[in-house]
Amino acid sequence: MEKNGIMIRNEFQKAASRVSVITIIGNIILSVIKLLAGIVAHSSAMVSDAVHSASDVFSTVVVMIGIRLAAKESDKEHPYGHERLECVAAIILAMVLFITGFGIGAEALKNIFSGHYEDLQIPGVLALFVAVISIVSKEGMYWYTRYYARQIDSSALMADAWHHRSDAFSSIGALIGIGGARLGYPIMDSVASLVIFGFIVKAAFDIFKDAVDKMVDHSCDEETEKQIYNCVMENENVLGIDLLQTRIFGNKIYVDVEIQVDGSYTLQEAHNIAESVHEKIEQNFSKVKHIMVHVNPKA
Repeated sequence: MEKNGIMIRNEFQKAASRVSVITIIGNIILSVIKLLAGIVAHSSAMVSDAVHSASDVFSTVVVMIGIRLAAKESDKEHPYGHERLECVAAIILAMVLFITGFGIGAEALKNIFSGHYEDLQIPGVLALFVAVISIVSKEGMYWYTRYYARQIDSSALMADAWHHRSDAFSSIGALIGIGGARLGYPIMDSVASLVIFGFIVKAAFDIFKDAVDKMVDHSCDEETEKQIYNCVMENENVLGIDLLQTRIFGNKIYVDVEIQVDGSYTLQEAHNIAESVHEKIEQNFSKVKHIMVHVNPKA
């Protein structure tokens, strides 16, 4: 069982590393293209979008480190494993996103409230073309990363996927702003940067909240707990359930359950029933890492 677990962790780590390396290369290329286009075409929205894409490179590196550390086996100092380190990586990612968004938003507000709209340069058509490329590329990265995040059940990788989508949304905002500026409203380029700020902060908040929920032993959703309850009660020797508690540890689930059995059973018989319940839950719920089954005698 332990050997299989190590093999699965290794496969997950390889998949996550492959996804991360591909998206890092893609974001480096995209960031350079956006930055050059923003400078050449005089678009502050495109430069802001380039900064956002550049932050994706750093965030993906953080995700790679988090996933690698979370995959480490349990040891004496960490008997329950290292899964929560993936949540730490997600929290760091959320903070990077927020700081990036704050810088973009502050610059946009400065331009909007300056009142000197005539000094704002109208972006060139190159910025429009690059914005379209960015939207397609980042949406593709989102679906690619999301697919593997769901395959290996990685909250940090899923956070990185949403980071890619927030970049796609920000590129849509840049496209609208650049288009508006070229139609004779230069302020629209800065307004687009402000919209980008909103998308980034929203993504940062969602990632942060999800990671914190997993850090503070948040219980499973009601549907999952109901399925576990029904799974336990399928054992004909279980006469009732006195307690069922779940908690999310990183991306894994821990289960504590107290079952009622016939009080006349021997200790060995009661133990066998508990063992059966344990194995049934383990077989039916792949996210469950640890199960504690306590037996109470039925009065």
